[in-house]
This record gives sequence, structure tokens and C-alpha cells, in this order.
Amino acid sequence: MTRTFAVDPPFHALRDVRLRVEAHECVAVVGPSGSGKSTLLNVIGCLDRPSAGIYRFDGVDVAELDDAQRASLRGTRIGFVFQAFHLLAHRSVVDNVMLAELYRRPSRAERASRRARALGTLERVGLAQRAEYLPGKLSGGERQRVAIARALMGTPRLLLCDEPTGNLDSVNTLAVLNLIDELRADGLTVMIIAHDDTVAAHAGRTVRRIDGQLFTETPRRQVLPA
Repeated sequence: MTRTFAVDPPFHALRDVRLRVEAHECVAVVGPSGSGKSTLLNVIGCLDRPSAGIYRFDGVDVAELDDAQRASLRGTRIGFVFQAFHLLAHRSVVDNVMLAELYRRPSRAERASRRARALGTLERVGLAQRAEYLPGKLSGGERQRVAIARALMGTPRLLLCDEPTGNLDSVNTLAVLNLIDELRADGLTVMIIAHDDTVAAHAGRTVRRIDGQLFTETPRRQVLPA
């Protein structure tokens, strides 16, 4: 898979990338700024298309899907967590989680159960007691857990985390990484974009990005759930 941007001269953000991620695996993609990590995440998350090559999600060649089909796949099977929390300051925590469904087409039954499901995801990340708080009343680690709860609203199969601890101190970083560990152990597939090995140490496999190419390191530990 290749992603080239049409500038002068052309910029090859991804060069013949070959990467297979198994179900329930946690993979960290590590590399310096400008190495193409976010480009890789955007392609995997169906926010961008490869310029050449094949990208398969659950056996489906995503490059062959039209925009509506890609949006449907993105909204129902992929969850996103970013370095910035992207929470609406004037809406409660539970409202922010429910807003995740603005980007998909829930059924009537799903719309009726939206609040209950949002509260359930908040309980899953340990924040049910903060449901009616405004984001400004939460710590950075709590706000990132709200962002993770929002990503879980569509019961995704894949969770893409772009520098999820970049704005957190060491204590909150560990809390968020432990939560990601728990989600992976529950059966979620996780990919983490990171700059440093502290975050990568929580993954089962580390892939380094150098000059648009990938180099896979030896797995650190067992990645499949018990």
C-alpha cells in the first residue's frame, strides 16, 4: 500500500507498506514527527485512500468502496481517540458520548437506548459517576476516558488511538494505557500511534516508521485475550 501526495516534487508518505493486524491484537506504530504515522492511521481509519495497493478490513478491499460505504464502515466498526479530547465544553459528559452517533445512522431502537448505552460505556471506562459533569470539571485523564467512551459507542471492532496520552502527565498516561489494555483483553483490536517507547511498551507488537516504511519488532508479550 502506498500513499503519495501530489505536490512538487511528489511526497511519498507511505512506501509499499505491508502490515497485517490480527483480531484482538494491540499494535503500536512508533516514529518521529513527519514519518507518516498519522497518514497510516488515516488510511486504516478510512479517512483517506491509498494511492496504490490494497487495504482490506475484515476481508473487504476498502479502496473499492464508495464514500458512503466507507463512511458506514468507519462509523460502525472503527473508533477514534485523538491527542486532543475534542469534547464540547458546554455539553455534559454523557451528552458528549451520545454525540458519537451523529456520524452514523442508528436504528430507532438504538436511538431510544442511546442514553443508556452512553452511560454503559462511561461505566466501562470508570466514569459513570461523572456523567452529568461538564468536561471542564474533569482532569485530563478523565477527559481522555470520556473520549474513549465516545469511541466505544458504536461497539467498534478496531480502536485507533493517535497519541492518546500526548496531553497527559505520567499518572494519567498510565491510567489511560491500563484502560486500553483492558479493552484489548476484552476483545477489541487496538492500534496506537506514539512517539515514545513508554506508550509502545503496552502493545503486543511495535512497528517503527522510518522514511515512509515499516519495520516490525519482536512482540513484547502475548496479545490475544485469555
